[in-house]
Amino acid sequence: MKKPKIALVSLGHYIYFQQFSDLKAELMQKGEAFKTYLDPARCDVVDAGYIDCVEDAFQAVQNLKKEDVDLLFILLSTYLPSAVCAPFARYLDIPQVLVGIQPLEHLDYARTTTYRQLVNDDICAMPEIAGVYERLGRSVPPCIVASSSQRAYLQKQVDEWVSAAAAMAGFKYETFGYLGHTYEGMYDMHTDPTAFTAAFGAHVKMLEMCELARLSEEVSDAEICAQIEEIKNIFQICDPSHDPLTDFVQDDDLVYSARQTVALKKLVEQNTLTALAYYYKSEPQNPYEQLAANLIIGNTLLTSSGIPLAGEADLKTAAAMLIMKNLGGGGSFAEIHPFDVCDDVVLIGHDGPHNITIAEGRPRLRKLKKYHGKSGSGIGVEFSLKAGPVTLLSINVDRFGKFRMIAAEGESIAGDIPQTGNTNTRVTFHCPVCDFLARWCEAGPTHHLALGVGHHMGTLRKFARISGIELIEVK
Repeated sequence: MKKPKIALVSLGHYIYFQQFSDLKAELMQKGEAFKTYLDPARCDVVDAGYIDCVEDAFQAVQNLKKEDVDLLFILLSTYLPSAVCAPFARYLDIPQVLVGIQPLEHLDYARTTTYRQLVNDDICAMPEIAGVYERLGRSVPPCIVASSSQRAYLQKQVDEWVSAAAAMAGFKYETFGYLGHTYEGMYDMHTDPTAFTAAFGAHVKMLEMCELARLSEEVSDAEICAQIEEIKNIFQICDPSHDPLTDFVQDDDLVYSARQTVALKKLVEQNTLTALAYYYKSEPQNPYEQLAANLIIGNTLLTSSGIPLAGEADLKTAAAMLIMKNLGGGGSFAEIHPFDVCDDVVLIGHDGPHNITIAEGRPRLRKLKKYHGKSGSGIGVEFSLKAGPVTLLSINVDRFGKFRMIAAEGESIAGDIPQTGNTNTRVTFHCPVCDFLARWCEAGPTHHLALGVGHHMGTLRKFARISGIELIEVK
């Protein structure tokens, strides 16, 4: 995962330091303490220093512009005039968070001095500064307010902001591939690439099937053998199930799927893709028909390695999968399947692509004589997500052309799934399943979604603040 660059600046008021000789040194320690919440394994930290006057704030802003940071924490160490913070609001077009961490849980009122109150005046300027952001025509930053003793709360808040920044940084200067075209008639799938770039910042690169076909023809026997070995080590190869569409996986099936897997990996590598949306429907017996139908193993391995692939050329869900991956949820391509009123669950899955890193047990391969609703035949991947908390994230476009996220939290429940060569996860919610499904549909999602492990709504709220993309929560 690409690490976001997180900046920290601490603000104070120089006049106090002319009056209280030891105050500045004590307040500067707050910045050092805050840095302990920033894990260098998850982000690169830029410390802009301690700023106590407008002139130094101007210089700090110029330095931060050169760093190209993804998120700025502004630590208020005591009262300060809003003019010291205004340059960050006016000149830095990046997400910012105001932080006020009071050292004491409460003052010792009978013995508190002016000095000690100044040390604990971390939120005194916060209303003034927030109001100035509004007056400068900027979004009022979200605020973190806590005492230093609330370490677990502070760590959770900082971690969620870093994760949200990582999710947004995952699109920055990156390229999404678009191969083929959307599934005919799926109006919710169509996406304007320019609007996508405006919302997420990533470039959308149009790819051609002939490039993939050329790469497929160039795959060597040695590469095929190595790929088959990887497939056999990862997947359990299953016999036909009760479904008459299933069949035995033959050696020729593995050879052909392995060839397309190698070709797909090369397509992604040679085009330096961060994600890919693809779908192709050819004329019957066209060479591209079977090629396009045998990408499920390849797109599953790529998705599981951190490069999301979305079927039916669903560019928006490729974005949702990347967000979910960068939030730590994995993110598997999915849609709503039949529900179960007896067990109060709904099956959520798809025929590919998938993320086997969040699978329950060893993923399975089944040969399918035909794909329902698609041309060709080939090998499908079948599994459920791990039992426990899950998050659903769908991205759609509203009537005004603006992207919006629809999300919900639920629980993955262990249990039987259809043996049809598709993923299916039994998901329950904090309300009757039929009520939830009605609310989910009324929110206007796409019919696809990214299904990930863990509850991530708190971080998605922060991502919505950073990205400016509306979030609708379905409960």
